[in-house]
Amino acid sequence: MRVIAGTARSLPLKAPTGEGTRPTTDRIKETLFNMLQGYMNDCVFLDLFAGSGGIGIEAISRGGRKSYFIENSSEAINCIQENLKFTKFEEKAVVIKQDVLSGLSHIFEKEADVIFIDPPYGQDLEKQTLFKLAGMKYVTENTLIVVEAQSDTDFSYLGEVGFELVKEKKYKTNKHVFIQREV
Repeated sequence: MRVIAGTARSLPLKAPTGEGTRPTTDRIKETLFNMLQGYMNDCVFLDLFAGSGGIGIEAISRGGRKSYFIENSSEAINCIQENLKFTKFEEKAVVIKQDVLSGLSHIFEKEADVIFIDPPYGQDLEKQTLFKLAGMKYVTENTLIVVEAQSDTDFSYLGEVGFELVKEKKYKTNKHVFIQREV
């Protein structure tokens, strides 16, 4: 696992051991950030269920102003902190060691530009997180939310919380779902 592009390009990143995290592959990360390219310059990025922090670090490397990393696992938090130190991005990062639903209340930005959600599969956490984000003031009509989920995950409830599906990119076993507030 490595940083794909930007100021920290090609730097290797550590990942937590075990089955607790699924680092996004370099190929999928590259595809994702090609789609997010227009959002990266000076953005505020939220990496939820951050794991190794690779997605939020990629956002900083590609021009992001600040990335928030919310993660509950102590091992993953240590990994994020080591990766931030190695890439010299500590000054542009806020690491919150809490479960995501609680941690979202500790973000005090006027607006988040991109929110990346990559929860453990099969626990309905993407839905719970979207319901919580619906009440956050920093989620505006300009905020892009990207959820990495299993390919069969249902998002038909989005309208109930004032969100709409903008785009969907499918891979072999998972997908990225792009969501914004309904206008």
